[in-house]
Amino acid sequence: MTENYTALYEEHKKLGASFTDFGGWQMPLKYSSELAEHHAVRNAAGLFDLSHMGEVWVSGLEAGAFLDYALVGKLSAIADGKAKYSLICNADGGIIDDLIVYRFGDEKYLVVPNAGNAPTVAVALAERATAFNVKVEDASAITSLIAVQGPKAEAILLKLTAEAQHPLVTDLKYYAFNELTVAGHNVILARTGYTGEDGFELFVANDGAASLWASVAEAGAEFGIVPCGLASRDSLRLEAGMPLYGNELSLERSPFDAGLGGVVALKSKEGDFVGRSALEAAKEAGSKRKLVGLKGLGRRAGRGHYPILKDGAVVGEVTSGQPSPTLGYPVAMAYVDVEHAEIGTALDIDLRGKAEPFEVVALPFYKRQK
Repeated sequence: MTENYTALYEEHKKLGASFTDFGGWQMPLKYSSELAEHHAVRNAAGLFDLSHMGEVWVSGLEAGAFLDYALVGKLSAIADGKAKYSLICNADGGIIDDLIVYRFGDEKYLVVPNAGNAPTVAVALAERATAFNVKVEDASAITSLIAVQGPKAEAILLKLTAEAQHPLVTDLKYYAFNELTVAGHNVILARTGYTGEDGFELFVANDGAASLWASVAEAGAEFGIVPCGLASRDSLRLEAGMPLYGNELSLERSPFDAGLGGVVALKSKEGDFVGRSALEAAKEAGSKRKLVGLKGLGRRAGRGHYPILKDGAVVGEVTSGQPSPTLGYPVAMAYVDVEHAEIGTALDIDLRGKAEPFEVVALPFYKRQK
């Protein structure tokens, strides 16, 4: 596999990051302690390089109608300056990727897919666009994405923004965005994230990424900001009950299996879209297994692919699991036979031959204090 490097790779090396391959990208796993990075995001702020994510622009007279056809949601209904979580499925209803769509106007949208899936999504969108008056442009290679996550994120951004533009930061709602100048760079500033905390994601041209990263780190020093890698990003998103493609989401799973039926606009969207008939059939048939949260009653954590047991019989499989740094007990997400998916159900995870007790609980495991 070809190794890809973000525009911030040298910055991570200077900070002593440990690297790992993620979707073909060399990304920082951690800088010092993944636990310290996790707690920094929950209590102060963390700085993430997300430049491995994709950025695909869709523009033209039929941009909204095209996205309504290409994705499962009703993207034409997004208000200008807002973002919406959606899915791109194949004709069989399997999930190709989950993604976020940002609306810049009737004729301009930004689609942000996940790292390893970005090329696949860009190709799929281009193929689906042939019957529409739209232009699909993959800008992933020239765009960097930096995230500032945590309760101090807003205060840090305000230090880097002219006073006249402060309302563009403070008035920004969740899943909304503005275009403004941060630390001298033109950015798209979105109040989105993958940690369960308040925070922002900043889209910037590659040639400004290193400078912006340094400015955010400097401005955040007094607030306790630390650079964070993929290890803490994973534990943070797991506590927040957010699915990860390749773990909770895949071509083998429908949105209904994953508890994302609300994302599929079967009623509100007229006309056909890719996967519609298969998704209608999947909804009608019902799911055999359902994605649930599991709380450990002991101290040992389950990991991906560990079997879920009920009275010794296998009734499911862990998709993500580890000790929760914030809550102090093991948590897991898992697909479980629907008859054992009710909240409060006692189950076991087979930890290499030993049954460890868990209980089905509501997701997310962690919700920040407003």
